Amino acid sequence: MPSLDDITRFQTSLSSDDVAWLHALVTDWQIIADLSFSDLVLWVPDAEAKGLWAGAQIRPTTGPTTLFEDVAGTFMPSGRIDELEEALRTGEIVAERIAELPDGRRIRVELIPVTHEGRTLAVISRRSAESGLRTASTLEAAYFEAAGELAEMIRRGEFPLPGSRSDVADSLRVGDGFVRTNAAGTVRYASPNAMSAYRRLGLVGDLVGTQLGHVTSGLVDRRPTDRGARGILGGDASTEAEIENASASLLLRVIPLRSNGHRSGSLILLRDVTELRLRERELVSKEATIREIHHRVKNNLQTVAALLRLQGRRMELPEARAALDDAVRRVGSIALVHETLSQSFDDNVAFDEVADRLLRTVLDVAEETSGPGRITADRIGSFGLLPGAVATPLAMVLTELIQNASAHAFGEEGGTLTLAVNRIRDRVRLRVSDDGRGLPADFDPAGSLGLSIVTTLVEGELHGSLAFEPRFGGGTTVAISLNV
Repeated sequence: MPSLDDITRFQTSLSSDDVAWLHALVTDWQIIADLSFSDLVLWVPDAEAKGLWAGAQIRPTTGPTTLFEDVAGTFMPSGRIDELEEALRTGEIVAERIAELPDGRRIRVELIPVTHEGRTLAVISRRSAESGLRTASTLEAAYFEAAGELAEMIRRGEFPLPGSRSDVADSLRVGDGFVRTNAAGTVRYASPNAMSAYRRLGLVGDLVGTQLGHVTSGLVDRRPTDRGARGILGGDASTEAEIENASASLLLRVIPLRSNGHRSGSLILLRDVTELRLRERELVSKEATIREIHHRVKNNLQTVAALLRLQGRRMELPEARAALDDAVRRVGSIALVHETLSQSFDDNVAFDEVADRLLRTVLDVAEETSGPGRITADRIGSFGLLPGAVATPLAMVLTELIQNASAHAFGEEGGTLTLAVNRIRDRVRLRVSDDGRGLPADFDPAGSLGLSIVTTLVEGELHGSLAFEPRFGGGTTVAISLNV
């Protein structure tokens, strides 16, 4: 189905300002379709005056559709529907009539000229099922009246309303809650959903006959940074806002209506979002609690690492001191993940930063303690975001591999350690490579505590695969593959 831009650009001679006006209209015309229980089709004139093009369409959310097939992009030659050309020529609304479709169905059609800066740019065809001829309920009558006023505003070039739109305007629907006020701000009609929302806010009695701004200001909490409810509900400008008190939260959209050039009242759409806001607050509270837990775990692990270092300094046996140093590194890698999680708003870890810090920290400590030559480290590729349940064991795996390479792969001349990562969706492949001595002939990963830990974590906890391979050109590569 072609877009409005496609049709106006290639099939019409409308200016960019005219097209922008039509875009603003179709962005906001769902409310008209819902209020009138009608399908809307926007017809724009052909550049060569040979007919009209259906530039856009919308179906109502409040009733059945008469558009069982999309019509946007359809061309209507001149003379096929005289009423469309009449509305475009005269700039006057063509009153509702009964039309028969090719399949025999009968529909009601009204034609509304779209005016901008005194010129008729297009025509809206408003179509509804003939069954709508039954006697309208009070709610439907209020809807139809508001739809008629908006149609007149379109004809006079007063709708769409100027100004920017927020997400609130796009999210609210007629069925969520509907209030109609007169020019003085007195409520003429309030739908059942609107009444339910206000009762949850604390209203006692009926809204009809009351001053909506006054009633609302008496129900909501007043905060110095917010606009007052009377200003929101009584102004002449289109407004979106959220009002709340201790009991409820409501989203509001105020649309000023005009009749015969004068303000005739407002149409207010509203929705009760109390449960949504409660869930959001609960999530914020849970996230804050989880971050605090990660922060405390990190602090406790750092305390453990400090105690192990203190104990290690008192050890006389080099083997015992080395074992405690290994324990400090392992605890530190876990603490690093918890530190990252304590700064995050979810349970995902930006693991590139963790990997880079592990490379720097482990190699710096290794050079200080074992004294090999200068070791340079590099990371190629990106891990992206990893779940905390994956990040913690993977950090320990990298710690052991980096430490093992720095301790056994290089001599006094030093060397290069490379961490290469390839991630495709949920599949991560990483290779830790060094250009050192290579694997001994009798190599057995089970003979090393660190490599035994690596094997257990990769295969048992991460459910991945692990392989130790000679590196092309000399050295060793540890290849790991896992799903995250």
